[in-house]
Amino acid sequence: MPYLHGAYGEIAESSVADATQSGVVAAYIGTAPVNLIRGYADKGIVNMPVKVANMSDVEKKLGYSDDWERYTLCEAFAEHFDNTVGNVGPIFVVNVLDPDTHRATEQTTQELTFTNKRAEFEDADIILDTFAIADKVEGTDYTLSYNYLKHSVIVTLLTEAGASLQATYYKVDTSKIEAANIIGQATAEGEYTGLHAFSLLYQYHNAVLDILAAPGWSDKPAVYAAMVSTVQKLNGHWDGFVNADIPIADNATIEKAIEWKEDNGYTSELSKVYWPKVTDGSGRVFHLSTVATATMLRVDTSHRNIPFESPSNKEIMAVQQYFGTESKNKGFDQQTANSLNEKGITTAVFWAGQWVLWGPHTAAYSYGGNMDARAIFDVNIRMLMYITNNFQIEHGTKIDAPLSPNDRDTILNREREKLDVLHGMGAIIGTPTVAFLETENPVSDMVNGDFVWDIAATNTPPMKSAKVRVRYTDEGFAAFFSE
Repeated sequence: MPYLHGAYGEIAESSVADATQSGVVAAYIGTAPVNLIRGYADKGIVNMPVKVANMSDVEKKLGYSDDWERYTLCEAFAEHFDNTVGNVGPIFVVNVLDPDTHRATEQTTQELTFTNKRAEFEDADIILDTFAIADKVEGTDYTLSYNYLKHSVIVTLLTEAGASLQATYYKVDTSKIEAANIIGQATAEGEYTGLHAFSLLYQYHNAVLDILAAPGWSDKPAVYAAMVSTVQKLNGHWDGFVNADIPIADNATIEKAIEWKEDNGYTSELSKVYWPKVTDGSGRVFHLSTVATATMLRVDTSHRNIPFESPSNKEIMAVQQYFGTESKNKGFDQQTANSLNEKGITTAVFWAGQWVLWGPHTAAYSYGGNMDARAIFDVNIRMLMYITNNFQIEHGTKIDAPLSPNDRDTILNREREKLDVLHGMGAIIGTPTVAFLETENPVSDMVNGDFVWDIAATNTPPMKSAKVRVRYTDEGFAAFFSE
């Protein structure tokens, strides 16, 4: 047994009979227009977890742009904070765009024409901190601001000047961002970039990562693999879940999407995968991983942050499926969508007068295939994660304190109490148990201060299908002859 020091959780193999067919922190990684934030270099918004609670918070801390292809985190901001179904947050994001590095090599020159001492021009890529007017001093000769609605830079003169001036500045170059920037690394000097920056989430925000998404990036196999690796025992402790996309390019049909999923190994039980995309009423295009992350957060919040209900069949902000600008695909119905579900792919369909997510399975699911029962439904694995994370959060403060038999029983009783609460609210069924087993706690381990509590629980399964049988009978004709 390896040396251990701390509170740990472990998801053991499931114990099931004849199974044939299973507080929330949502986090994103990608690029935000931090070039629009004054003093970005000193604000910890590059390769650091940042918490945002609403759109005003977003514009203040990270900037916002409608160009989601280049500023991928802005899609998440819109989904969480500009949603007709209901805004939900906060969320935590890691931005990898560094204006010091990812910028054009040459400066841009801009002619400013002033009217009543005011000049305005559009540029969403300007690095505001690099803006300069020759022989002029910001704050003394002029002020500089940015209008997010018009995507325009506003220069206001504070002193008298001519009708026109020349300004220079650098622009960011998002084309320099690659998958390697998203994956990132942790150095021996303690620098964290990309996904490795989530190692700082707990110590800087006291937050345990529950759901991780990367719209615009998770459809790259190397990024997906790194995301799955990130959520496995983050900081050596925390269990998390990944929402990822299958690319729509070259996957315009259901058959091709299924084939791509298998060929590229998008099959982790710690994830859900989605295809295609959706558009909302204003024509904005969303990755389903983003839609699902917000939906999970919304559903979990309705259950006191306990993830025992799947986001499947929950209303989403959408008006149609989206397969790309050149695609002639008109979409598919629920029955056709089931062919995706049976291969572990979640999608979106129109049902009961609204658009909903459709698919309760993890990416590891395959109808008729061999898998651990915990991998059948998203709620199965997420409930186990909830239990392990909750155990560590609560009992981690007791590490290195004496553990007497009475203390052992205190932990047993507390865990039973929590299981009873989960049972009472319908999150788990049957008779969940927690035990301190002699077979799992040999003296050799206890001498070294290592102790194990075993929990067995069955989360409440979703009703994946419901069928009613009705048959015709001629018995009703007796009514013609009854008094």
